[in-house]
Amino acid sequence: MAWTYLILAGLCEVVYAGLLKQTQGFTQPLPTALFVVAVVSSFVLLALAAREIPIGTAYAVWSAIGIAGAATVGIVLYHEPATALRLFFLVTLIGSIIGLKLATPT
Repeated sequence: MAWTYLILAGLCEVVYAGLLKQTQGFTQPLPTALFVVAVVSSFVLLALAAREIPIGTAYAVWSAIGIAGAATVGIVLYHEPATALRLFFLVTLIGSIIGLKLATPT
């Protein structure tokens, strides 16, 4: 269950990172409220995951999911550049997340 919490925490991080621009400096009520819910959910789920997963692994995986997801959101929703090198490193990051999961004894 801890890995499920961790993946959900990472996905919540992607949500709040994607919403950050939509809050327009926290002046838009609905995106701001959704942002706060996603942030709180992300940290609560991370804390639950860290009960069983070593914190170094949990934090690294959580942040990597957020980084890869935020970069993907930027490419898809905000039309940021999707260069070959950028995509290569996103794939490398995702491979690292999988590697940490496989290397963690839980």
